[in-house]
Amino acid sequence: MLVLTRKKGQSILIQDQIEVTILGIYNDHIKLGISAPPEVQIVRSELMVSIKETNKEASQLPDSVNLAEALRNIGKDLSGGAQ
Repeated sequence: MLVLTRKKGQSILIQDQIEVTILGIYNDHIKLGISAPPEVQIVRSELMVSIKETNKEASQLPDSVNLAEALRNIGKDLSGGAQ
């Protein structure tokens, strides 16, 4: 990991395409500005972890055949058993 010290208003460049600028410093928080081409996806790391966990949970759901059967059973329960 590269560790740099920057002051408010200073920036770093990544591969001549991405510029990260320190916009403000507030107690133990900093405000970053990121300039990058539109095709570069920028996501907060905690959001990426959440997305990966949600995808993992979704992949462990029953297959579509079992899901279709479960939906039919719900329909039967709601209609009082007549279908």
